[in-house]
Amino acid sequence: MLIKPLYELLPYTYIAIGGVSILLLQQEYAIAAAIVVFLFGARIYNLRSQNRRTDTKHRRKEGLWPDWFYGYMPFLYILSAALLYRFIPKDSSALFAICLVTFGTYLLLRRSSYRRHKIPV
Repeated sequence: MLIKPLYELLPYTYIAIGGVSILLLQQEYAIAAAIVVFLFGARIYNLRSQNRRTDTKHRRKEGLWPDWFYGYMPFLYILSAALLYRFIPKDSSALFAICLVTFGTYLLLRRSSYRRHKIPV
């Protein structure tokens, strides 16, 4: 069993390793493996996030997207920014990549305000 600080950092570690590997590795299979690692980190984050939601179900709004896709949206923005920056190395793509990363991070920070784990009484 892992200690709590290490356990809490695992999804962020997977996402960081996947993102950095996408930017640095050259082989196609390595990039594909990096995308899989990134998505596994996003999956673990989403599972923990759903478990730690503190807002009640009747206060949640129904949206256009399915819940699984909605949960992955910030990570898809960040992943698309990494892929855009990696495969289209132009000045304008760097600007779009920065915008996508910023918006994905904004969505994650906004969602984190409703995901504070409460210890059951």
